[in-house]
Amino acid sequence: MRILMLNPPFLHKYSRSQRSPAVTRSGTLYYPIWLAYATGTLEQAGYDARLVDAPAMGYDLDDVLQVARQFRPRVVVLDTSTPSIYGDVAVGKAIRNALSDSFIILVGTHVSALPTETLELAPEIDAVARREYDDTLLDLAQALDGGGALTTVTGLSFREENGEIVHNPNRPFIPDLDRLPFVSRVYKRHLTIENYFYSITRYPVIAVVTGRGCPHRCIYCLYPQTMYGRGYRYRSVDSVLMEFEYIKRELPQVREIFIEDDTLTVNTGRVQELSERLIARDWDVPWTANSRADVDYETLKLMKRAGCRLLCVGFESGDQGMLDAIGKSMTLDRMRRFAEDARKAGLLVHGCFMAGNPGESRETLSKTLEFAKELNPDTAQFFPMMAYPGTEAYAWADAEGYLETKEHSLWLTAEGLHSCVVSSEALSSREVVEFCDTARRSFYLRPQYLFMKLKQVVSQPSELARTMKALKTFLPYLFRGSSASTGRDSCLHH
Repeated sequence: MRILMLNPPFLHKYSRSQRSPAVTRSGTLYYPIWLAYATGTLEQAGYDARLVDAPAMGYDLDDVLQVARQFRPRVVVLDTSTPSIYGDVAVGKAIRNALSDSFIILVGTHVSALPTETLELAPEIDAVARREYDDTLLDLAQALDGGGALTTVTGLSFREENGEIVHNPNRPFIPDLDRLPFVSRVYKRHLTIENYFYSITRYPVIAVVTGRGCPHRCIYCLYPQTMYGRGYRYRSVDSVLMEFEYIKRELPQVREIFIEDDTLTVNTGRVQELSERLIARDWDVPWTANSRADVDYETLKLMKRAGCRLLCVGFESGDQGMLDAIGKSMTLDRMRRFAEDARKAGLLVHGCFMAGNPGESRETLSKTLEFAKELNPDTAQFFPMMAYPGTEAYAWADAEGYLETKEHSLWLTAEGLHSCVVSSEALSSREVVEFCDTARRSFYLRPQYLFMKLKQVVSQPSELARTMKALKTFLPYLFRGSSASTGRDSCLHH
């Protein structure tokens, strides 16, 4: 059986797999990481799976239809996101019209949150795989291959022949992540590494996952709430080290590894073990990871010695009330201590700051900007709370009547940039966007910051290429502003 795994065409360089899907100002384009893991799972079971990333390859619908006609898959798996869902469904319909005997199934955060609504968009869509879908797709392939009943496939929502929509029970999360394939091996077989760029990492970069889910309760975080759960399941350190060695040996052009776990540093002991074993190997390929602002200094020093170059950290707000309202479980003083410890340890930090949180006001926004300047991370992003279906943030905005629209395509501007769709009594979406524009300019155009970056690229020439590549696409937005560029509201996200 042939299975087409498709990151479908939408907008040029549309980064569907990131936590807030969009076309980014910095030129960032994420790997289709979850499709890649599922592709590897199907290949391990003997299926002829082909992974096609249309946005990265510059493919339009005609290109994808040509691929489909040549490959003639029995099953077509399409990744989705909230802003692109109508386009994703349209691609599925077009493939079904071209290949009438194909089985069309959608995966991803949006369809996991809204399976019934998604299936009601078009009768050509046969099914939705909810939440973690690696094994759901494998069981589906085996059922279709052997004439089995779809009712036996846990995690599947599907359409009966009479049009009735059936939701099978949820599938338990995979307990043993070591049995999953190395995603880097899938990339090598199916993708072009140089097509992907993360503005905070060196280029070319490769993204891997060493664990799925996050135990923290932030109300806005998309993947733990819709896909991988609020618990941290992780691979063994042996497995991670084996993949690192594979990357170094088989993909020598890679200059950095991005560990895309929601929060790598949840388990301090595991991070310390990984670091110690990398140090013992004299590891020389830099790596970056997502972290909370609560890692102790000794662990940060160990991570630096092991090759960690940068941590991507969600500080979110400079007001304690806002942090409490979004379930951050963090104090301002702890974040200050982390920023200082990371600096002493020699680690760069990319800081994320949000606007439009529950209870937000002009005063709290001002505190956030001043806090960002005080922490002074290497880079910073300012963006509105993106309320996606399936998250507590969406439920809050909906219950309070703050959602300006439920037309999912309006989560983006015409250019594909993030669009703010949440307005409260205290702050309109336009005011939130104007803050993001102002904060971005105020942070990046400070003499202190400009001097710091100049000193960095002079003392660390390896940072120059990354900085210039990101600056080339980011600079016009810095001066032009979000609202001015499109007439609709949007904000920065890497």
